[in-house]
Amino acid sequence: MKIFKYSGIALLLAGAMLSSCSKNFLDKPSYGALTENDMATKAGIKVMLIGAYAALDGQAPGNNALGGSGSGWMASPTNWVYGSVAGGDAHKGSESTDQSDINTIAIGQESSTNTFINAKWKAVYEGVTRCNITLRLLRQTKDMTADEKKQVEAECRFLRGHYYFELKKMFNNVPLITDTTTDVMQPNTVNIWPFIEADFTFAMNTLPETQTEVGRANKWAAQIYLAKTLLYEKQYPQAYTLFQGAINAGVTSNGKKYALVPNFEDNFDASKKNGPESVFAVQMTANDGTGSISNANAGDMLNYPYNSPFGCCGFFQPTQDLVNSYRTDSISGLPYIDNYNDPGNVVKNDMKVAADAAFTPDAGYLDPRLDWTVGRRGLPYHDWGLHPGAKWVRDQNSGGPYAGKKMIFWQYNQNLYRDNNSWAPGSAINVVLIRFADVLLMAAECAVETGDLAGAEAYVNQVRGRIADNPASWLHKYVVDTLPLKGFSTTDLAAKYKISRYPDSYFASQDQARKIVYFERKLELATEGHRYFDIARWGQAGADMMNKFYQYENTITTDLVGGIYKVKRNEYFPIPQRQIDLSIKNGKSVLTQNSGY
Repeated sequence: MKIFKYSGIALLLAGAMLSSCSKNFLDKPSYGALTENDMATKAGIKVMLIGAYAALDGQAPGNNALGGSGSGWMASPTNWVYGSVAGGDAHKGSESTDQSDINTIAIGQESSTNTFINAKWKAVYEGVTRCNITLRLLRQTKDMTADEKKQVEAECRFLRGHYYFELKKMFNNVPLITDTTTDVMQPNTVNIWPFIEADFTFAMNTLPETQTEVGRANKWAAQIYLAKTLLYEKQYPQAYTLFQGAINAGVTSNGKKYALVPNFEDNFDASKKNGPESVFAVQMTANDGTGSISNANAGDMLNYPYNSPFGCCGFFQPTQDLVNSYRTDSISGLPYIDNYNDPGNVVKNDMKVAADAAFTPDAGYLDPRLDWTVGRRGLPYHDWGLHPGAKWVRDQNSGGPYAGKKMIFWQYNQNLYRDNNSWAPGSAINVVLIRFADVLLMAAECAVETGDLAGAEAYVNQVRGRIADNPASWLHKYVVDTLPLKGFSTTDLAAKYKISRYPDSYFASQDQARKIVYFERKLELATEGHRYFDIARWGQAGADMMNKFYQYENTITTDLVGGIYKVKRNEYFPIPQRQIDLSIKNGKSVLTQNSGY
């Protein structure tokens, strides 16, 4: 549900809008407009809170699923552009001239005038604004009990914590505008980490363990977000304690004990969403009666194979660097962390192989997570048939030969989970902002940094063990080619898979343990929008990873020429120039640009 429809106005000024609604032309309210008195009621607050949740989908005013300069994919909650393309998980895909502002983001050379970056800023501040207005109206509401108000305040502050966390990890230096701010022209020179901590702490201490509606935040989601905030601040001992508490005792908002779902792929299946691995998710639904796909993950509407049964559009193609990362040793079942791109470890692809030419997929050993993450030629693309290669790729030279898979719905139940209310499909697959595997790996990282190498090993092996212990969940070959469901073999695997837990010897030193945790985050969370932000907080180690990625991937495609990652520049995106220009006060810009831009 969309509550506000702001248009043609700076997000820095948006917080003043509702309070000024009685100062319209000739001081007369517009017909049909809602005033603060209308919304400062229990019913009004409920609507306002729904609006604060609704901003999670990135479909802010001007960012919608209808295309054009304000398209929803610019601010997708999956962060596929800012987390995955910028971080080397995927190429932009499609062809070089389509959505060309992503090109510079992909090579670390984006400017402050990039339209995508401004759209993301606006969309996330829209969420902040909705939370602030709700909190302000809550104080004026007379027909709610103190406990009811406290519950709403906690949910709002959780959401505001999320939105400010997004802004902080994207831009670092952002203005702090709260529900008590009277002058929205605030500088972006204040450290907002303590404010984010305070919002999540209040939510953690106030929210119930379970909720009557699955999409609402609970106590444990707040605790994990607080721990993640502390992790980003490098306050590892404090973060570790909070992560451990949530791992041991936490439950989802619908009361399921946190756990890894048995089948890795179930995390990306609309028919199995809101399971025990979903810590906090943006709830998506198909065919909701609105006549649009705004609530059906419109932010990823471009990311289906080109010229395929999906109709559009060929973006978001995983990189060869990512695919090679899933190569495993034929004896140990472990990855080649230091040399996965060496010639002997490169996974065979069909670059420059015509769709009607013969092609045999790679015959070496692989981590089974690869084929639930990446669509490869000759292997089942869910139940849509075998991926045909070049036929489903718009421009291999630019985007490579692969297709993303995690956010693709299945054919057999597409009548329930596919939304065709736009020129590209929507999907009811939830956007899981934090899942339990991510929590385990963040806890493992804290364990490494606090010297608990045995704890780090246990958490990492818990994640690897989920897929290692369950061969039945590995991708199998087709045996029946009939609709509506293509049958799969119960014995014949689609590729040669081997994966094992790490032995104790691999966690004998902190440096080696750290490398393993970093690599496991890449494998487990690939294409889920985390990679760039991980790399940014890993400092020089992350910079080295990105520059090695550019060096290697440039030998395969043409889209990353000039790619470079510079420390003290590329850790954050530039402050949008449009927002700087709109922040003029007394003849000077209140906002200042990040270093290096």
